[in-house]
Amino acid sequence: MTKQHLLVIGNGMAAGRTLEHLMRKDPQRYQVTVLGAEPRVNYDRIMLSPVLAGEKTYQDIIIHDEAWYASSGIKLHKGCTVSHIDRAAKQVKAQDGRVFGYDKLLIATGSAPFIIPIPGHDLPGVLSYRDVDDVEAMLERARAPGRRAVVIGGGLLGLEAAYGLKTQGMDVTVLHLMPTLMERQLDETAGRMLEHAIQARGIKVITQANTKAILGVDAVQSVQLADGTLLPADLVVMAVGIRPNIALAKQAGLDVDRGIVIDDHMTTSDASIFAVGECVQHRGQCYGLVAPLYDMAGILARRLSGNRAARYTGSVTSTKLKVTGIDLFSAGDFAAGDAREDMVFQDAPRGVYRRLVLEDNRIVGAVLYGDTSDGAWFFEKLQRGSDISDIRETLIFGQAYDGGGPLDPMAAVAASPDKFGCSGLKQAA
Repeated sequence: MTKQHLLVIGNGMAAGRTLEHLMRKDPQRYQVTVLGAEPRVNYDRIMLSPVLAGEKTYQDIIIHDEAWYASSGIKLHKGCTVSHIDRAAKQVKAQDGRVFGYDKLLIATGSAPFIIPIPGHDLPGVLSYRDVDDVEAMLERARAPGRRAVVIGGGLLGLEAAYGLKTQGMDVTVLHLMPTLMERQLDETAGRMLEHAIQARGIKVITQANTKAILGVDAVQSVQLADGTLLPADLVVMAVGIRPNIALAKQAGLDVDRGIVIDDHMTTSDASIFAVGECVQHRGQCYGLVAPLYDMAGILARRLSGNRAARYTGSVTSTKLKVTGIDLFSAGDFAAGDAREDMVFQDAPRGVYRRLVLEDNRIVGAVLYGDTSDGAWFFEKLQRGSDISDIRETLIFGQAYDGGGPLDPMAAVAASPDKFGCSGLKQAA
């Protein structure tokens, strides 16, 4: 039987996980060719922060080496950037002129960092934080003594970049437009606790900071804020968000919105073309975390191996910060609602904070700071929509009290000063 040709555009984590599953399920079904824009094999982008911090090397974070592609019968073309998709001819053209045919096409082009279009954004020394090249450029600039870095963005990536640069000996300042750090994942209390912990590591944090311009002649020299403040800088890292890479799909005439629109079968508006990862939009949602990407990859591999029943219905996401010594977990939705109630525990001297958001006796949101040991347990209940009525009185204390004997919840609460805005156990409608 002649194998169908599966052509993959992109060699990131979503594409790699899809092929990994496919090789296990049905390794003989396709002739697989992968076109990767980067001049390297598939690696774990989630672990770029430990590489920047000097805790790992690039070799440590490789997922699939050259031998894996060879043993799997996959043809990998590194440094191959695709410029055009011809759906009628079922061909893909690369920038270097090479043409590749396909029976089925998988678009896994990921996302691109958003660069704020302020004056000076294109000066040498202004970097994004997205791939190994970015990390190598940061490490190069960090080698000279007395260097100063400004990180624009106090979200997950921005804080991890700041920590990595600090460990490399740089003087680091984080600028964040909103009043608290990681406001999408944390409530105000946890955000302020995080800010305190980041500053305790010698990293300056300026919130409600509106960046006006990046100044310099031949390279970046300083960052100017809207209030006139000037911050000297030898390196500026922009970590203010990502945007799905949809240019190829748009050029090919596929349905696009914020991302490449796919259905529950991971299929685009062309039945011969699939899409996976950060480039897609599913049921109006775009994902920038690895867990949903891996969920999609598993479903897509099942579809490609002939399982027509496999469906992707969306993912509930959780977040952890990769900064040594800071334990943080966040999952679900924290939006206010008349039918929602908060369950909060805080032991300020120990730096421990827990908040659960409940609706109809089910967890819909969770924030843990300082002690994240029960994060997976809370997350499982959130994902399953478990009714917590029977353990409501002890829920906030975690799995250790699940199904245990009688407990006086107040006995477990340490008397603590209101250092971060609340103390003790609070439950309010």
